[in-house]
Amino acid sequence: MSSQTISTPAPPAEGLSELAARHGLTVSGARPTLRAYIGQLWSRRHFITAFATARLTAQYSQAKLGQVWQLMTPLLNAAVYYFIFGILLGTSRHVADFVPFLVTGVFIWTFTANSIMTGTRAISGNIGLVRALHFPRASLPIALALQQLQQLLFSMGALVVILMFFGEFPKFSWLLAVPTLLLQAVFNTGLSMVMARLAARTPDIAQLMPFLLRTWMYVSGVMWSIQAVLKGQHLPHLVLLALECNPAAVYIDLMRFALIDSFTASQLPPHVWAVALGWAVLFGVGGFLYFWNAEEQYGRG
Repeated sequence: MSSQTISTPAPPAEGLSELAARHGLTVSGARPTLRAYIGQLWSRRHFITAFATARLTAQYSQAKLGQVWQLMTPLLNAAVYYFIFGILLGTSRHVADFVPFLVTGVFIWTFTANSIMTGTRAISGNIGLVRALHFPRASLPIALALQQLQQLLFSMGALVVILMFFGEFPKFSWLLAVPTLLLQAVFNTGLSMVMARLAARTPDIAQLMPFLLRTWMYVSGVMWSIQAVLKGQHLPHLVLLALECNPAAVYIDLMRFALIDSFTASQLPPHVWAVALGWAVLFGVGGFLYFWNAEEQYGRG
């Protein structure tokens, strides 16, 4: 009678994922936790500041006038808009202190528009850097938004000179410009991070943005007063509410209220500071979370 050997099945081999976890290994390029991601950004704050400053310095390095173009560009835009809207179309008849009104609107709008445009190309325009080095990708849109804030602060000197030339001198209300710019900067940064993620997957968005921004500018009261032009037009309430609560218009109006005497509180939409804060929180926090959620996808494909 032959004996049979009964073999006991071997225990299953340890899975690769369990083995990696046991030895503390993680997936290359995996998205870090939100807390860790914020910590990484904070540890690279000096890089973000240096990157923004370097981009600002190099922006007009090939032009003979150099950094003078930081002042000339919004001023030339304001001059063109003054000729078209103030003289040819007669918009100035409906607005007191039209030149300070217009120049303030152009400077503040340019801050938002440039932040969005540079943010749209934050990933696609720095793809070599993204693929070569490991760092939190949000550093790029944040640095580019900071660059636009630095440029605005640099050009504010020209705005102050224009305001004083037309009889608007420094006063206590000018301090309101500080919280206005801070809220606008948070809003711009958040929106630029949204556009950076969208354009990273669909580069054609960058070609579409100039047309969208131009449309947004025309409905934001940069060259005309929303209240003065729409007064008595009997538009639907939702249309008027959308125009008044348009975030670009809100920050422009707050800056005009801070700097221009003839622009009074009656020209501001109801609860304007709450609206300005709401837009900043919504896009500042929401835009950051939206960008972070796709952190492991940037630079691939």
